[in-house]
Amino acid sequence: MATLTRAPMVEGTIPFTYQGETYRTYYKIFGDLVNRTRCPLVALHGGPGLSHDVLLPISDLADASIPVIFYDQIGNARSTHLKEKPATFWTIDLFIDELENLIKHFEIHDGFSLVGHSWGGILASEFEVRRQPPGLQKLVLTDSLAAISLWNKSNLQLVTSFPVHVQEGLMGGMKNPNAYQAALREFHAVHGCLVKPTPQEFLYSMDQVFGEKGDPTVSNAPVLKDWSIVDRLHLIRVPTFVINGRKDISQDFVVAPFFARIRKVKWATFEHSSHTPFFEERERFMQLVGDFLLLEVQY
Repeated sequence: MATLTRAPMVEGTIPFTYQGETYRTYYKIFGDLVNRTRCPLVALHGGPGLSHDVLLPISDLADASIPVIFYDQIGNARSTHLKEKPATFWTIDLFIDELENLIKHFEIHDGFSLVGHSWGGILASEFEVRRQPPGLQKLVLTDSLAAISLWNKSNLQLVTSFPVHVQEGLMGGMKNPNAYQAALREFHAVHGCLVKPTPQEFLYSMDQVFGEKGDPTVSNAPVLKDWSIVDRLHLIRVPTFVINGRKDISQDFVVAPFFARIRKVKWATFEHSSHTPFFEERERFMQLVGDFLLLEVQY
C-alpha cells in the first residue's frame, strides 16, 4: 500500500469551468486543511495523462502536519474525460487554470507549496513563471525536465542499452499497443520504478493511458511540442528543490538547467532510484522534502 499515513483523508470532486463549460476535478486530501498549522502541499502528477495515484507515498508528509492535496488533472483518471475535444484544446494554460481553480476552491491561495513529478514539474514551473502566484511558498521539482528536447535525448540514450524488441516496441508507439506496453514495462523496470513487485499505484497510473481501458487523449495531444522553460527559469521567485534519481529518465543534464538558472535552488540525486524516488527511497525522500518545506527562508 502506498499510503501509510495516519492522517485523515477526504476525497471528492469540485467544479471547474473553462471556456463556458463546467467539468469535474477529482481530489484527495490527507491531513487537516481547515485547521492547518503548516502550509499545504499540492501534488501535480505526471503524464500528461496519468493520475495522482503514483504520488500517494507523498501523503506521508501529512504526518508532519503538512496537508497534502492530490488531484487528477482534467481528461485523466477520475476527472472529466473529453475525448471529443480537438488537440488544440489541451494547453498548458488549461491545466494552470484548473490548478488555480483548485487553489481557490480550497482557499489556500494565501500560502501553499507545489510538488510536481515529471510533467507535473513542468506544470508547477510554468504556473510560477506565467502567473507569479503571490501565495506560492516553495517548489519541489522531482524527476522533471527543463526542455522536451533534453527529455527526448535522454530517452534515446537510455533505450540503446535495451534489446531490439524493446527499442522497436517503444518506437512503434500505440500503433501496436501490446508491443508498446510490453516494451514500456521493460523500460520502466530499469528507469521508471525499481521497486519489486512494481507498486499497484504505479501500474494503475500507467494504465490510465496505456492500459486496455486507458484514455490517451491528453497524452496524444501536442501539449509539449517544442516546449522549453530554460530561458525563463530566472523568473522563478521561490525556493526550489530539484530531485532526480541516478537511473532516472530525468538524467542530470535534463534537470541541470533548473540548478543553473533558478536563483534559490538546491539539488539532490537519489543514488538508488530511477523516476520514482518517493517509492524507491521513500524515507529519505520524505525526510529531505519535509525538511525543505518546513525550513524558514529569509528573503
